[in-house]
Amino acid sequence: MKFLLITIIAYILGSINFSLIIFKFLGRDDPRQSFSGNAGTTNVYRLAGPVWAAAVLILDVGRAVAVALLATHTLTPGQVPWAGLALVIGNRYPCFHGFQGGKGVANYLGFSAVITPAGAVVSALLWVLVYLLKREPFIASFAMILGLAAGTIIKEHFHPAAIAGTVITVFFILYNHRKNIFEFYRKKEKSVQPERDED
Repeated sequence: MKFLLITIIAYILGSINFSLIIFKFLGRDDPRQSFSGNAGTTNVYRLAGPVWAAAVLILDVGRAVAVALLATHTLTPGQVPWAGLALVIGNRYPCFHGFQGGKGVANYLGFSAVITPAGAVVSALLWVLVYLLKREPFIASFAMILGLAAGTIIKEHFHPAAIAGTVITVFFILYNHRKNIFEFYRKKEKSVQPERDED
């Protein structure tokens, strides 16, 4: 019963999309109508600049930290990652915003930072490194998510339930980025097409 209650709370809190609230407050158009169609930090940066993107990131991470603290103090180690999954699902499919939200990366970062602070630091450095190499935010996010997942599994002593919840969360976040993946490969194919035509 406690596990069910915490996951429901995590989903509801995850459903509060700060970028949509901020854009409405500013009288700006819905960020889901532009660029990637995502209500996350990257799209806010494109549309409103670094200050508002930072505000959304801080709010997302802060909310996730609160959920993680609640989960770690009330649930067993094997159950904690499932609360993180509920949080990410809420962020992706928010009940307060027509079930169209972000992709869960910032929320997963904040949630995992409570469980594995060292893993969060390493994962953040991974993001920076991969971004400098690839210049693609979503690829850098993949590296960070994998680092967070590894840190979580290690911290939870390879508990089977913790591994299952963590792996499902990672695949869910990757699935949320499928549009980015398809677009990336489409651009890559276009960039090599002229070389093929010349051969």
